[in-house]
Amino acid sequence: MEPIPLPSRIHYELLLQLLERQTVLAIESKPLLQEQVHELIITLRKALSQQRQIEETCERYHLKFDYRWSLNGNNVPEASVPLATDCTEGS
Repeated sequence: MEPIPLPSRIHYELLLQLLERQTVLAIESKPLLQEQVHELIITLRKALSQQRQIEETCERYHLKFDYRWSLNGNNVPEASVPLATDCTEGS
């Protein structure tokens, strides 16, 4: 069985650091945005925690997993790659 592909934990850490160190400071005077960013931080922390649980389950069942840094070179069909959306579109 091929190793189970999982995102590298650094992806979560980089997003969290960006949000906590830069985004939060940039929106100090905007309570609605502060609330939304805070919720995003909570969601990312939950996602990281869930990934750790998946890794622990894999280890318990002696299943190999592989940290992935990108989709490049992993034989992922292009149609299955979600497209990024531009949040400024239509404004």
